[in-house]
Amino acid sequence: MACFLVPAAEAVITTVAAKVMKSKEKEESVEVSLSADGSVEEATKIPFSTKLGWLNKLLWGGSVLLAFEHVWHGEVIPYFPFLTAVKSGETAEMFAEMGSAGVMMAALITAVWVGMLAVSSVIEKRALRAPKIAEEDILK
Repeated sequence: MACFLVPAAEAVITTVAAKVMKSKEKEESVEVSLSADGSVEEATKIPFSTKLGWLNKLLWGGSVLLAFEHVWHGEVIPYFPFLTAVKSGETAEMFAEMGSAGVMMAALITAVWVGMLAVSSVIEKRALRAPKIAEEDILK
């Protein structure tokens, strides 16, 4: 009925948080020695506001898809009160669905995002530790 509103509410909050963080963030760069000849290159870490943007995209995409599905099944209508559950007096059932299905969907999306953060952290650390392979070595 209205389970898509929970991930949409989380998406609104994280969108505002990402914009605030982006305005306050400084770009972190690290000098990394990449080869045996001592050459040094600069690597930048992915800012947290960008990573929070990944969560925003997941939440907004899921919310829009769920909203479309609810419109398709006639649970959301284009006139006030917009939700058929409110119109028919089933608000308790609607809030129960939001509390169970909506919260679980938002939690699952956030858990997937945390997994993405873990993978990106491993990739960043591996890139900082791995020496750069010279093109001459590849061609030999």
